[in-house]
Amino acid sequence: MKLSIKHVGKAYRGGAWGLRDFSLDVGTGILGLLGPNGAGKSTLMSILATITRTTEGRVFWNGVDVQRSPNSLRGVLGYLPQDFGVYPNLTAVEYLDYMAAIKGLDARASRKRIDELLDVVNLAQVRRRPLGGFSGGMRQRIGIAQALLNDPQLLIVDEPTAGLDPQERVRFRSLLSDLSGERIIILSTHIVSDVEAVATDIALIRGGHLVQHTYPETMLTAVDGRVWEMVVPSAEIPALKQRALVGSTSRRGDGVHARIISSTCPGSGAIAMEPTLEDAYLYAISLDGGGGTAEMRL
Repeated sequence: MKLSIKHVGKAYRGGAWGLRDFSLDVGTGILGLLGPNGAGKSTLMSILATITRTTEGRVFWNGVDVQRSPNSLRGVLGYLPQDFGVYPNLTAVEYLDYMAAIKGLDARASRKRIDELLDVVNLAQVRRRPLGGFSGGMRQRIGIAQALLNDPQLLIVDEPTAGLDPQERVRFRSLLSDLSGERIIILSTHIVSDVEAVATDIALIRGGHLVQHTYPETMLTAVDGRVWEMVVPSAEIPALKQRALVGSTSRRGDGVHARIISSTCPGSGAIAMEPTLEDAYLYAISLDGGGGTAEMRL
């Protein structure tokens, strides 16, 4: 199976482009779509889910133009949007029954599937509780369940761990890994640790453009030897950010421990550190500079 995105663009009123000349081929596995807020991730997800039409370019599912034949994809699609709403008066079971009917699933088979999914997302004990009484994390989990109802070949999840506590986040990552063998999963997020845990490849997006499509290992190699840690007084942090790319900072008794991405030693007392994917992400985005020049490595 293959998803091909060819020179896709989406323009909004006023002439603003949410996406521009975006091209990407996606195969089986988990694609981590990373980018800052407003980068165009949700616009792309909405297009791939056949909800939003492109202004330019085309999307193909196994060679079929999705815009011309959306049903070719909709029958094998599972989608969890970022802004996920529920019907507060329906119970978890009633809601999933309703979503199964919308998807055209067989009623008898869907009841068994619903029972399985409520166990998977750890909501079996509250299956008869109205969704209006669910916490934000519980609603997110019911959203994940509805996206999996039809055992999709293409699963799109947009910011899926928002509202989940750390234990639930780990459980969801494990679920994605288990599901990824014979399907395409697109995980759109700004949380680098989610991508680091499960992605087989990564697409970086900024300003509506593809910056890079590569493997996590390749990203880490690119920043090897460029990550440092310095301890500086709090008052010096603004000046440090002016002259260097500063990632995370943490305040401790001896000062602020700043993580810096630099090709040369950034100052006296700087210690070389093992890079993380977050370091690599910051480095790649900084190289792009918002210009939208894609560096394809796959």
